[in-house]
Amino acid sequence: MRNRNPLLALFMSVVLGSSLALAQNRDGGPVDFSLSSTDGQTITSESLRGEVVVLAFGASWLPLSKNQLQGIRKLADEYSDRGVVVYWVSTESENPKSKNFASNEQLRGFAQKYGLKVTVLRDPDGDTSKKFGVDQLPSIVIIDKQGNPSEPIGGLDPNGNLASQLASRLDKVL
Repeated sequence: MRNRNPLLALFMSVVLGSSLALAQNRDGGPVDFSLSSTDGQTITSESLRGEVVVLAFGASWLPLSKNQLQGIRKLADEYSDRGVVVYWVSTESENPKSKNFASNEQLRGFAQKYGLKVTVLRDPDGDTSKKFGVDQLPSIVIIDKQGNPSEPIGGLDPNGNLASQLASRLDKVL
């Protein structure tokens, strides 16, 4: 029994510490992240400071993401002149051997097919979506000018107007 206590204490410390770190980020503090775009650029949390940002997490294999892209297109059209920067973040793998693989070309083609003119970013290992607490796809995170994220927003009506569903949240941070 004595041999287990130090291991149990260590395990609990790691679990509790990880939970507290995640809670700090999800409770309004800025979240540091870095994502690559399908055209080779790197977008970081630091480079977005001073901007209101919408990160729309999804995947091309997910039927709801097709509706999400149409909503994102309209959202970007309605809010870009108000200073809102919108990104679509694919969670698909960059590993060709992976079941959920999508190349940069495939993702650009998918976005183009649905008329999406925003930058497509990649989160292939889910590191960034985890930092924001995203646990379902599609989901949206709104980041204010100071870098503070909203709670992940999921369960939006896929047939509804995304801009009107997010309007009150966006207006609060503009």
